[in-house]
Amino acid sequence: MSVGVDADRADLAELLCWVDDARDRMYTRVERVPLDALADWDTDAADGAIRHRSGRFFSVEGLDVRLPGHAIPHWQQPIIHQPEIGMLGILVKRFNGVPHCLMQLKPEPGNWGGLQISPTVQATRSNYTGVHRGAPVPYLDHFRDGAARHRVITDVRQSEHGSWFLRKRNRNMVVEVTEDVEAVPGFRWLTFTELRQLLRVDDLVNMDTRSVLSCLPRAATTEEASLHTTGELLDWISHFRARSGMRVERQPLHLLAGWRRDAEGISHESGRFFDVIGVRVEAAGREVSRWSQPMIAPRGTGVVAFLMTRIDGIPHVLAQLRAEPGCADVAELAPTVQCTPGNYEVLPAAARPPFLDAVLGAGPRSIRFDTTLSDEGGRFHHSRSRHLIVELDERAERPEHPDFRWLTLRQLQELLGHSRYVNMQTRSLLACLHSLTHPIETTAW
Repeated sequence: MSVGVDADRADLAELLCWVDDARDRMYTRVERVPLDALADWDTDAADGAIRHRSGRFFSVEGLDVRLPGHAIPHWQQPIIHQPEIGMLGILVKRFNGVPHCLMQLKPEPGNWGGLQISPTVQATRSNYTGVHRGAPVPYLDHFRDGAARHRVITDVRQSEHGSWFLRKRNRNMVVEVTEDVEAVPGFRWLTFTELRQLLRVDDLVNMDTRSVLSCLPRAATTEEASLHTTGELLDWISHFRARSGMRVERQPLHLLAGWRRDAEGISHESGRFFDVIGVRVEAAGREVSRWSQPMIAPRGTGVVAFLMTRIDGIPHVLAQLRAEPGCADVAELAPTVQCTPGNYEVLPAAARPPFLDAVLGAGPRSIRFDTTLSDEGGRFHHSRSRHLIVELDERAERPEHPDFRWLTLRQLQELLGHSRYVNMQTRSLLACLHSLTHPIETTAW
């Protein structure tokens, strides 16, 4: 896949060698095991939930979900409950006036391909407070004491996957330092241009990096015309949340309708959606070298996609308000398409996502970005989604479903300054979309 001029290709080749050279020193070896064989994890006799004996980390529990008026108005499912707020942080430092990000190569048990490029800090509270009895998290103090010691560029709590995490949030931070900070083994200072190139490589820049990068403020030198005012968009979001009628209640995990547990794990009777599996992990290059845990393993590769067009010369993307059981406030802005297409073979025809066929049938000339990227590898096993950005001709019809709106990138950026508005998949796609444009304008910060 082309990533730019010849010099850029040479830079990319050198970066890929850096990753490949580290694979023998940094890895996870994963063995699937029965859920009952997980060390330090127990199944609760009362509700069937799977919990760690420390009472920390996370648990796998059951939910009953009702969404009146939806194509599927009632379902039950397993979900990960992790009430802690994690830390995702990138250190930035200028070398010869050029901003660089301190990134780490991190092996996660669920990563497709092993090593991926992660933020400077990517840790749950249980990890960085030492519950795992492992080595300290490098560079953590730069973020815990960031406001006092350094320049905080962004600091906002953002959601995790609303379908698989129950109200999980992470603190997304970017902190600029002026002091000398050594890149210890496994870490490297990368420019934004280099990160843009790496985003074009399948399964290399991890989900948490994409989330943090999307939260960076970006300069806007002129007032942009938009199809809808930001006030109108906020009214639309509030009205959607108020009328959704969504109800989410705990349900014993061992009593979920349509789900069964056997020696292999927990799976849906249709053979679709996802499984809950057990894994035993041996690792090198991490704070802990050996552990066991449950994971969510999706069936099939997902699709997340933006339809994009220009309205009066200003780029707009088509976003939907998507209600998910794990959302802290009913619904957040999602991409035009967010789904696993294979699941719809066992769902009602009315459930098929609007615009899915338009995205999958787009011609090569209209596809601006097309790369398969991984989801979070600490809880999800081999979870991947094809990231697509499809540009419509300015003269083409601009469809707008009642639950969809055209937004400018500036409007999305404004909403990203607050919690509970922009979901993880949208943030991931925004990082990809920004990689298509000129280098980041640091005058915004």
